[in-house]
Amino acid sequence: MVTKLKRVFQIGLVLLFGGALQAGAQAGLSQVWVPDLGNGTYKNPVLYADYSDPDVVRVGSDYYLTSSSFNAVPGLQILHSKDLVNWTIIGAVFREQPPVAEFRQLQHGNGVWAPAIRYHNKQYYIYYPDPDRGIYVTRASNPAGPWETPKLIKEAKGWIDPCPLWDEDGKAYLAHAFAGSRAGFKSIIAVSRMSADGLSVVGDDALVFDGHANHPTIEGPKFYKRRGYYYIFAPGGGVATGWQTVLRSKNVFGPYEDKVVLDQGKTAINGPHQGAWVDTPDGKEDWFLHFQDQGPYGRVVHLQPMVWKNDWPVIGTDPDGDGKGEPVLTYRKPKVPGAAQPLATPATSDEFGSTSLGLQWQWHANPQSGWAFPNGPEGYLRLYAVPLPTNFKNYWQVPNLLLEKVPAETFTATTKLTFVPRADGEKVGLMMMGLDYAYVSVTSQNGQWRVAQSICRDADKLTLETGTVPVLLPPAKGPIYLRVQVTAGARCRFSYSLDGQRFEFVGEEFKAREGKWIGAKVGLFASRNGKSNDAGNVDLDWWRITP
Repeated sequence: MVTKLKRVFQIGLVLLFGGALQAGAQAGLSQVWVPDLGNGTYKNPVLYADYSDPDVVRVGSDYYLTSSSFNAVPGLQILHSKDLVNWTIIGAVFREQPPVAEFRQLQHGNGVWAPAIRYHNKQYYIYYPDPDRGIYVTRASNPAGPWETPKLIKEAKGWIDPCPLWDEDGKAYLAHAFAGSRAGFKSIIAVSRMSADGLSVVGDDALVFDGHANHPTIEGPKFYKRRGYYYIFAPGGGVATGWQTVLRSKNVFGPYEDKVVLDQGKTAINGPHQGAWVDTPDGKEDWFLHFQDQGPYGRVVHLQPMVWKNDWPVIGTDPDGDGKGEPVLTYRKPKVPGAAQPLATPATSDEFGSTSLGLQWQWHANPQSGWAFPNGPEGYLRLYAVPLPTNFKNYWQVPNLLLEKVPAETFTATTKLTFVPRADGEKVGLMMMGLDYAYVSVTSQNGQWRVAQSICRDADKLTLETGTVPVLLPPAKGPIYLRVQVTAGARCRFSYSLDGQRFEFVGEEFKAREGKWIGAKVGLFASRNGKSNDAGNVDLDWWRITP
């Protein structure tokens, strides 16, 4: 019966958005943000989610995108598109971040910083920095995976944002920046030689550009070559308010000229910078993907048209003709070969009908055995209540948070679950996580269920939670539903229901806040106090993102 109901729900989505589109794509289509307007145009952001520091490569008629994943795993998620507008998640580079044992402990904001994805010698390469350890590389013959275990090719504290370039003569180079928090200096770009296979850094690191004077905090370099010029696309000016700088030289080690080719201009799109230049398969059009920092919504991804003038790129539109573009909110779609692509968006909802976790889900640290068990044939995901840390102050310290990126400015997240506690203090919650966080939870205590909202502000400082007076319920014989409704400004209202129809609000309105280098994330957890030889569990029937 459960399986039939889920199938009816999926068919309903197809009917809602139109039978002319492929049912497979439509079953997973977002109900809250679709960038393809269906008339040959699109709206920004093309990815309304925290795919920060995006990089993209085109191979034939396919585009592949990856982005920073920091401490979240599976890490380095891979997205695919045929037209730069309709994107789906197809995999991730790793399920455990190296060093595996160290990242079983929470390390907010550490781990994978800005990566680069390239295709060379019939293999996909991803270079990424760990600012505390150095530069890693991984390869795959299929971008959906499997990927090689990441290899540390340069041990260096503070090296960040690597990007390779293979020259026509077979020589290989690596551009990168520096994190002031680790290196003790920043705002410069350096280039190193690499072995021809790209698997080792050789020789000395050479300074090629100093941005202190005109491009403070220059970082995130992307390395290209075109018509005899070496180009380094690099953002300057900081995450929320910066601009896109492009450097060019006839020599790989410089000297480099610099030019601002995109900034906010007269638009409302703050800090449009850091991303990837790609072209269409016929080479006739150029496009640029970049992020915009939207605070609790994370660094969402925009797509801009791009043209070349006097061997300089102009990104976005240039109404005054000064060679410096400003971003667009809507525009015609890229002209790519073949029929129009079916609408597609990264997964957000989950019917838990698989024997593996949905590709949108990430843990806050390397997962441990027993946190979650998919049971696809019966249509649910089981979470076991995991003991809280012995020094527990708040959930900033808890790694077993099953979360996904916030999927749009406004949305509702609802889950249907069955709670089977086995000891007092076991708890299941639906959480909006960040530097401030809040959740609605059900706790088993003294033969009763207690439904309450909890809020923690400045969680990273290990402040204590505050909570509402709990609603006391007898243990439910059937499912219970938890919900958060998010309105403009990332304002959240939490509620619960016993029948899935009538929802009762719990607590006060909560304004979501970003995490450490990431946007807020929404999802679920199950926890308990202390250790024993058994644990209660939560069976998640479904998770749905709706308007």
